[in-house]
Amino acid sequence: MKKNISKIGHKTLVQINGCMDKEFAQCIQPLFNEDKPVVCIDCSGLQYINSNGLRVFITLLKYINSMNGQLFLTQLRPEVKDIFDMTGFSALFDPLDDNKSYALFG
Repeated sequence: MKKNISKIGHKTLVQINGCMDKEFAQCIQPLFNEDKPVVCIDCSGLQYINSNGLRVFITLLKYINSMNGQLFLTQLRPEVKDIFDMTGFSALFDPLDDNKSYALFG
């Protein structure tokens, strides 16, 4: 799995390529120290997610919500979106289309 985390002002953009793994949980640890974080996760390169990856997303979402921040997911691939739909995660996350994502992080 490859990932890239970049700061754009006070916002954080996380790009994922490959399959979610425990290394991803370690690389996003700095996000758990932010006050009122605004995080966008670009999932265009995310090819597969398992229960561990879903757990990382829900843990991050809970933290961000507790800090009155925002978490957005963009460009979920159909095979990943199906997993989100089957598990009910689609209702928990605010997916952004390309235009909204560009306006927020462009």
